[in-house]
Amino acid sequence: MASTRPAAQSGRYELSAQDFQKIATLIYQRAGIVLAAHKQEMVYNRLLRRVRACDFTNFSQYIQFLEKHPQSDEWQQFTNALTTNLTAFFREAHHFPILAEHARSHKGCYTLWCCAASTGEEPWSLAITLAETLGLAPGRFKIFASDIDTQVLEKGKQGIYPQEALSMLTPEQLQRYFFKGTGNHSGLVRVRPELAATVDFYPLNLLAQDWQLKEKVDAIFCRNVMIYFDKKTQQTLLHRMVNVLQPDGLLFAGHSENLSQLSTDFSLLGQTVYRLAERKK
Repeated sequence: MASTRPAAQSGRYELSAQDFQKIATLIYQRAGIVLAAHKQEMVYNRLLRRVRACDFTNFSQYIQFLEKHPQSDEWQQFTNALTTNLTAFFREAHHFPILAEHARSHKGCYTLWCCAASTGEEPWSLAITLAETLGLAPGRFKIFASDIDTQVLEKGKQGIYPQEALSMLTPEQLQRYFFKGTGNHSGLVRVRPELAATVDFYPLNLLAQDWQLKEKVDAIFCRNVMIYFDKKTQQTLLHRMVNVLQPDGLLFAGHSENLSQLSTDFSLLGQTVYRLAERKK
């Protein structure tokens, strides 16, 4: 009979179906992330380094440690390892002109929450869009950029990227918003302080009771996030977003996400952009 063991697993580090189920339960309880059965080998590959780093001899010991130490710093490493980060500058480009038009119609400081900032490409794309639309004068706009993964969030805060990742910008825009690296840093760019001052990076678990937003925001970018949650969690998060969004605010979703099927609080504006639905009097 052929073995059902994933090719990457061998010896004492084999991840059993029982241990995988425990891991799936733990990450769901901690972060709301749903791990289907076909993700077992991915989980093995991502968590093996943590098992070894903690000097455990198998996955069962690692799981037992997490269960016995709910306040351990290892929980953050566990969450970081199981978080998927796929991003790029100006990804799903059709959203940015819509954002610019919305921001242009507002008075005062335009506020935006990017709730899956990852390594920073999305919040910096948003900052560039708003800077091009509203200017970089203090008080024109503010972006709150959060993510559950502290490691990628630190990369985003540093704002250092390969120059080819920003090939969609004109030479003038590249010079306006980035420093070019020299010597050992040739080929890299770093966000200029003027742009960096418009983005506030901070760690946040969307399941947390406090989203650390001091005011209601004009727009929320929650793209390709809901797909990792079950329907109940999706509906809970969307309902909470109603309370942090301005009455004329916009919610931007990912290309494969249909929020109309999840909540009656939002109505489709077009191209995976939503606004608060009108309340019946």
